[in-house]
Amino acid sequence: MSQGNIAVTDQDGAVDPAKLAACTVLEVINRISGKWAIGILLEATRGPARFTELERSMPSISRRMLTLTLRNLERDGLLERTVYPTVPPRVEYEATPMARELYDSLSGLVDWAGRHREAIAVAREAYDGHAGC
Repeated sequence: MSQGNIAVTDQDGAVDPAKLAACTVLEVINRISGKWAIGILLEATRGPARFTELERSMPSISRRMLTLTLRNLERDGLLERTVYPTVPPRVEYEATPMARELYDSLSGLVDWAGRHREAIAVAREAYDGHAGC
């Protein structure tokens, strides 16, 4: 009777550090460039913000999407969540030092978008006008 191959090779579970670093960077960029993350980070950098304050500052976000985005930003170390033992519980979100460092870059991006929004609108109109030809 054959025992087959019982000497199974140990698979090296090591992860290539370069691939891990690239993957992590892409994940962070994707998280920050999400539809709501920048607005939330800008609000939280101004000081502690409650869930309802964040919700009011972004009127078209759903409660579920706000909750998911807050959890993901907290998971990435960009937000700190504080729960106060009151009835009902009061929860505040505040930017971490890492997020405050990111704020300078985000502010530059927001400023750039504001300076160029008219030129972008003109370029879109010109493109859309030629796209149908």
